[in-house]
Amino acid sequence: MRQIPAGAFKARCLTVMKQVQSTGEPVLVTKRGTPLVKVVPVEKEKNEIFGFLAGKVKIVGDIESPISVNWGDSKT
Repeated sequence: MRQIPAGAFKARCLTVMKQVQSTGEPVLVTKRGTPLVKVVPVEKEKNEIFGFLAGKVKIVGDIESPISVNWGDSKT
């Protein structure tokens, strides 16, 4: 992991962020040799229509067979 002093990061902030985004390599910002913050790339958000509920829904029973419905007395 690359380290950069806080003063240098302040001067080249946008350039460092662009490099982190393109390479994926985090950068540790230090002040007097002590780590302050770590700049890491953001994980891409999945924005898909299919599969967005994967692992969040539980199917119980048979979902293909017709269900029996009791509509009560059908007096017509």
